[in-house]
Amino acid sequence: VQLQASGGGLVQTGDSLRLSCSASGRTFSSLVMGWFRQAPGKERELVSAINRVGASTYYAESVKGRFTCSRDNAKSTFYLHMDSLKPEDTAVYYCAAATTLYIPLRAQYYNSWGQGTQVTVSS
Repeated sequence: VQLQASGGGLVQTGDSLRLSCSASGRTFSSLVMGWFRQAPGKERELVSAINRVGASTYYAESVKGRFTCSRDNAKSTFYLHMDSLKPEDTAVYYCAAATTLYIPLRAQYYNSWGQGTQVTVSS
């Protein structure tokens, strides 16, 4: 499956952004989708994920209450809506797809990755 992430940018503290990830090459509804981020000098971390039908989601503690992920299976697109952005949210954000039946929390279980989109939050 091919993934294309978009929507990053430079914003100020407290602003909002919506990231999008479009998928092609495989039936989108068969994929668990996740957003990871990686800041300079830090490990890649799972920020949010959603199961195949959108009924179950995962959020890292650091983004709970501020970020919301969703998917539109008809459009083969996965979203991350980010509110109340903080400087510590600055990172390259990657969308990823897994063919598991559950939401994996580790990057190794995601088979396909998008190219990443930079999010920079200034203070």
